[in-house]
Amino acid sequence: MALRKSRGSWMRRTVIAMSEPKSLNSEQYRTIRTNIEFASVDRQMKSVMITSASPGEGKSTTAANLAVVFAQQGKKVLLVDADLRRPTVHTAFHLENIIGLTSVLLRKSSLKQAMQASNEKQLDVLTSGPIPPNPAELLSSKEMKELANEACAAYDMVIFDTPPILAVADAQILGSVADGSILVISSGKTEKERAAKAKEALESCNSKLLGAIMNGKKRSRNAAYGYYGNKDNFIQNK
Repeated sequence: MALRKSRGSWMRRTVIAMSEPKSLNSEQYRTIRTNIEFASVDRQMKSVMITSASPGEGKSTTAANLAVVFAQQGKKVLLVDADLRRPTVHTAFHLENIIGLTSVLLRKSSLKQAMQASNEKQLDVLTSGPIPPNPAELLSSKEMKELANEACAAYDMVIFDTPPILAVADAQILGSVADGSILVISSGKTEKERAAKAKEALESCNSKLLGAIMNGKKRSRNAAYGYYGNKDNFIQNK
């Protein structure tokens, strides 16, 4: 079964917005992009954090594809792999992970030196770099805030892929750094109680929760023509 394959093999097939830009799934990501823009109409949104309640709910896939569709819109985008425990962004984009976010935070490299260009025009990637023994401490450092400010000054949109918020404190730490956050929910997998706890955790760190993305929802056979997307794929926070 496909799910038994390695995590790296699985991730290489997830950036569908690059490999199949005219597919229904890619159109769904563009719909989500539009909804994010409408959700942030009251203030400029330069950085967004993507998280989930638990592992395996699709937050890394979502972060990668959203970064691509924002770049396809003409925006200069930086995708940051801030999951310093199980990083996957370098695998998804076929990039080296010798230096990256941890290298910048430890002042062993500058952001300009550490970021890599992707195969998608306008999209740069900052991989995780070497996995550190103290991810939470690094992400809560003043160097992380400085990096976020530098990135937002250089790019139109910065997207952070973070660990699941109920698993470790990392996402809550970054929630106060990013302008907004998005919670990825896996249809049929994420328990309502855990989704509610994840929402509370984001609110507790004063993160502006833009909404939730319902991932893996099966479409009805009687659904309207797919070009118009699924209205349930992005649920705005009220």
